[in-house]
Amino acid sequence: MATVRLSFSPAPVHVRTARLVGVAVARRAGVREDLLDEVRLAIGEACTRAVALHRQYHVPDPVLVEMDDAGSYTVRVIDRAPIEASIGLAALDADQLANESLNEDDLTTGVGFALLAGFVEDLQVRPVVEGVGTEVRMVWPVGR
Repeated sequence: MATVRLSFSPAPVHVRTARLVGVAVARRAGVREDLLDEVRLAIGEACTRAVALHRQYHVPDPVLVEMDDAGSYTVRVIDRAPIEASIGLAALDADQLANESLNEDDLTTGVGFALLAGFVEDLQVRPVVEGVGTEVRMVWPVGR
């Protein structure tokens, strides 16, 4: 069981690094090879969303990414944008997200949850416990 933690300044250039690390950890965790593209795309989308929210709301705090291989491969992408940036997205599951209609504001901030729901069967979006920001939690099975 290992946890990998990344924190990076909210700049689009760092999203690529998060994707590369995410796929490397997924491979080491035992995620099936045919799911690795989905892992890469999902991590990229979640990190892009977090970076866009930080930039839109002028949040200088780093974006946090945690990857854990305890029983399954779990990735958490945590932003520190004001919670109103994600109104209506708290604690939605993949089916609900796939049926959500995203407005233009959502799309310009890179929300893309409908896209994420297509890549990840086990997807949760919820407010951060401390009350500021959103956690996007994605889980993939591992074949040990």
